[in-house]
Amino acid sequence: MPKKKRLSAGRVPLILFLCQMVSALEVPLDPKLLEDLVQPPTITQQSPKDYIIDPRENIVIQCEAKGKPPPSFSWTQNGTHFDTDKDPLVTMKPDSGTLIINIMSEGKAEMYEGVYQCTARNERGAAISNNIVIRPSRSPLWTKEKLEPIILQNGQPLVLPCRPPVGLPPPIIFWMDNSFQRLPQSERVSQGLNGDLYFSNVLPEDTREDYICYARFNHTQTIQQKQPISVKVISVDELNDTIAANLSDTEFYGAKSNRERPPTFLTPEGNTSNKEELRGNILSLECIAEGLPTPVIYWIKEDGTLPSNRTFYRNFQKTLQITQVSEADSGNYQCIAKNALGAIHHTISVTVKAAPYWIMAPQNLVLSPGEDGALICRANGNPKPRISWLSNGVPIEIAPDDPSRKIDGDTIIFSNVQERSSAVYQCNASNEYGYLLANAFVNVLAEPPRILTSASTLYQVIADRPALLDCVFFGSPLPTVEWFKGAEGGALHEDIYVLHENGTLGIPVAQKESSGTYTCVARNKLGMAKNEVNLEIKDPTRIIKQPEYAVVQRGSTVSFECKVKHDHTLLATVTWLKDNRELPSDGRFTVDKDHLVVADVGDNDGGTYTCVANTTLDTVSASAVLGVVDVPSPPFDLELTDQLDKSVQLSWTPGDDNNRPITKFIIEYEDAMHEAGLWHHQTEVPGTQTTAQLKLSPYVNYCFRVRAENRVGKSLPSQPSEQYLTKAAEPDKNPTTVEGLGSEPDNLVITWKPLNGFESNGPGLQYKVSWRQKDGDDEWTSVVVANVSKYIVSGTPTFVPYLIKVQALNDVGFAPEPAAVMGHSGEDLPMVAPGNVRVNVLNSTLAEVHWDPVPLKSIRGHLQGYRIYYWKAQTSSKRNRRHIEKKILTFQGSKTHGMLPGLEPFSHYMVNVRVVNGKGEGPASPDRDFHTPEGVPSAPSALKIVNPTLDSLTLEWDPPRHPNGILTEYTLKYQPINSTHELGPLIDLKIPANKTRWTLKNLNFSTRYKFYFYAQTSAGSGSQITEEAVTTVDEAMASRQVDIATQGWFIGLMCAVALLILILLIVCFIRRNKGGKYPVKEKEDAHADPEIQPMKEDDGTFGEYSDAEDHKPLKKGSRTPSDRTVKKEDSDDSLVDYGEGVNGQFNEDGSFIGQYSGKKEKEPAEGNESSEAPSPVNAMNSFV
Repeated sequence: MPKKKRLSAGRVPLILFLCQMVSALEVPLDPKLLEDLVQPPTITQQSPKDYIIDPRENIVIQCEAKGKPPPSFSWTQNGTHFDTDKDPLVTMKPDSGTLIINIMSEGKAEMYEGVYQCTARNERGAAISNNIVIRPSRSPLWTKEKLEPIILQNGQPLVLPCRPPVGLPPPIIFWMDNSFQRLPQSERVSQGLNGDLYFSNVLPEDTREDYICYARFNHTQTIQQKQPISVKVISVDELNDTIAANLSDTEFYGAKSNRERPPTFLTPEGNTSNKEELRGNILSLECIAEGLPTPVIYWIKEDGTLPSNRTFYRNFQKTLQITQVSEADSGNYQCIAKNALGAIHHTISVTVKAAPYWIMAPQNLVLSPGEDGALICRANGNPKPRISWLSNGVPIEIAPDDPSRKIDGDTIIFSNVQERSSAVYQCNASNEYGYLLANAFVNVLAEPPRILTSASTLYQVIADRPALLDCVFFGSPLPTVEWFKGAEGGALHEDIYVLHENGTLGIPVAQKESSGTYTCVARNKLGMAKNEVNLEIKDPTRIIKQPEYAVVQRGSTVSFECKVKHDHTLLATVTWLKDNRELPSDGRFTVDKDHLVVADVGDNDGGTYTCVANTTLDTVSASAVLGVVDVPSPPFDLELTDQLDKSVQLSWTPGDDNNRPITKFIIEYEDAMHEAGLWHHQTEVPGTQTTAQLKLSPYVNYCFRVRAENRVGKSLPSQPSEQYLTKAAEPDKNPTTVEGLGSEPDNLVITWKPLNGFESNGPGLQYKVSWRQKDGDDEWTSVVVANVSKYIVSGTPTFVPYLIKVQALNDVGFAPEPAAVMGHSGEDLPMVAPGNVRVNVLNSTLAEVHWDPVPLKSIRGHLQGYRIYYWKAQTSSKRNRRHIEKKILTFQGSKTHGMLPGLEPFSHYMVNVRVVNGKGEGPASPDRDFHTPEGVPSAPSALKIVNPTLDSLTLEWDPPRHPNGILTEYTLKYQPINSTHELGPLIDLKIPANKTRWTLKNLNFSTRYKFYFYAQTSAGSGSQITEEAVTTVDEAMASRQVDIATQGWFIGLMCAVALLILILLIVCFIRRNKGGKYPVKEKEDAHADPEIQPMKEDDGTFGEYSDAEDHKPLKKGSRTPSDRTVKKEDSDDSLVDYGEGVNGQFNEDGSFIGQYSGKKEKEPAEGNESSEAPSPVNAMNSFV
């Protein structure tokens, strides 16, 4: 709990004042209200206290005021009433107190110089203006004076006085020459605050005759000029020649030497000085020193630090300025002048005084009858200002007495005021540096409540945001305000709402349910007023798809997306900003509904892009940064330093990295001597390095360039560096890829890869070629050849190993000794054939050949392998008909055996073997023959079935194309196929090998048969060929079948059955529509179709069959060609008609490989099944 403090009786008025300040009325600035309310005068505009006028223009002294009723105006001049009506030159503006004194037609401004004060008065009181001092501006001329030329010695100090005439306001001083050019100023020569021109030391170039001081009077826009001053700077010798008698001691400036000297102050004089300044002004302190060399000025504050944000140095640091000076800036300031010979300081004691300034100016009071209040007037200054009060412009001591007021120093306390207490009070705070005057009225009003907010005002607020509903009111006494929601709601309380003192209703977080009509009610003892306002809550605007950070390469296109969702009753606009400014007016920027597209992106396009969505109620934004990157700019300023024979240092300046750090620099070189225009990779260095030590080769005219690389890519190359030619040296390497191979049996061809110009290291590149036999004792044979890549040694033995060396040399010397390489002289064809060739037949298609190797010396070259030639031996008659086709197999290396695959069975073959080297084949070995055994034959070439009858079929065939031996016999297997695709018993028949035709008898009529046919040798059975055929139909049975179909009784029976079925279907349909239900079994029994009932064989009825298409084999089988041959393509219907599915396949010769009754074709079905298929025709015949 805070402690309670006891209050003295003397402080009660102050507490009362504070309370009244809280309860005092504020009059809203509502035009209609102000028109109706009575109000004391208030000064709204007046001329400045110190009013300097232009004597060439009319004098205008402003005084404007407001009040109700409008105030009247009067003036005093120098403390007495100023009767404006009596002066024809003075007029007062209508409805205003402003005076216009017409001095342009006649009269002088000096006649109206003085102190003026304006009074504005109405029935509620009088307000007064400041004392306005009117003074005309003055710009007097310089007094004429005779100025003698000034002659002084080089290096001496000099002060040129200005001493301008006293004007109002003071003039602005500057120095110029006769050409109106400002004289140059520096640390040595500068103008002081008093306008004088100071020289710390003079130089010969300071000699001139037109040093002119000008005074500019801004108020009258005039410039006055002093007589020119002549200055001549001379040396000591010139000074001795001057007639000294013409100069007095005081005018002679050349007595001192021009030797160097420590500083002394030209201004201010002495070691200390005082300075007084008023609060709020600019404090200017000046120190100007002379000396040789020219001194430099420094400033410090002895008892503190200089305020950094308000301290400025002017005039080459000779002037210290502190702005907005205050009492805290008082103290001792020290300026120090220093040169090479010493230093001197001067202390300025600064005192800051203050004209009065407000701490609390009195404020207008609007009170109700019987209320209390107070006016307070507090001011400060240095010295402390005196406070005095006036009432309606009259000192309060002599003003009419008012029992409701009490004066307590700087406070007037009012208690139980009445309407007659209304008045305007003036507070005057003054000291020796100035005064303050403030008007404050006390207006006692009795007014019923008024609500100034417009009726039915609509407020629209975004959901979840604060809502403020205005109820601007006025009344005296101060009304109380209540708020209601809806027609029948109670008063709103501060548990949910905020009730502000100015009548505003605050809703901290407005929700959708906050919408509705609100009523504001204001009451005081004189009456009541109310007003209704409406509140609508809108959905907030949201950016549901924000733009995203992007990094793109220069020249590409980038798109930012910004999707906005907003209340449908509000109009939303979307604008884009770049770096918080409007987008550039450039056609590359395209804005559509949801996107901003920037095409051909440049460096200046990088930055922050902001999508701003605006409605009348809210604004949302989202930003994304665009980074523009590119490959680096090329490096520049390439420089070669530390140039040695085999190294040089290259340095460069990196180009712009284009927003991606440079990762490395790539250095390339050009050999302008050997490969001009061709650039090679030299080395790489990290991106933080800008120099590289490069290793060089001799005798190369180097030129370098540099590329920069970052994550985007490589830059263009820099400009080439200067060329640098290295000295020649002997080669440091020898040719590579040295080989020795003979092209002829008696030569050795030595080849190598020559050095390029870069590797030559000097002029005159040649090669020393050396060789000798590897296995002999011969000395090396050498020859020096030009810059070639081949040398041929002739007259060598055939295929002899040689040692070879190729050494580079140039005009400077030889390369290091090369290593020897082995080669061979030329090869020749082998001289000997392989011997002891043997053949081992492994089976009917494979044989193995063996041979003895050939001696290495007889090969006369590199052994490549052995080559076998083999072919079928032919009779003399066949040999005459066609060329013998030989087959060749090559076996690499030194193998002595090989396999011969793919032989034909039961054949006679010939074979020989040859050795192969790099030159070619040697002679063939003697031919060896061998025979392959028999093999199984291929399938017969063709199988045809001709001349079908009721009980026989004739088969014709061609022998196998490849019998692969002697045929011993043919095997024929066949079996019937019934109407259900079931296979009957398999019959096996052997046929002599010399037959090509065979007739099968005692077959069933109108029956399909399947045949399997293959040939045999002693090695076994060959591949089979299959076919199908059908025996013919008995003509008598066919006619009976046709007759029954045309009999009348049969037709009648079929019609009766069809009619019965139709009737049953109609009955079924009717019962179904009526909702009748009956078992499926009963339905089938009641509507059985005799045509589709299966019939058993024992009673002569129909037997079972799989589907309605079982008779298809009969139909197709009856359509045989006229030659009675069943062609292979005509039997394709067996795939569907007789197979169980579509899983059948064809052999390469087109024969069918399928399945019958689930059994494989290669395993024909055998059993006791009936060979007669229960076809519908047979069943019908038995029925008849």
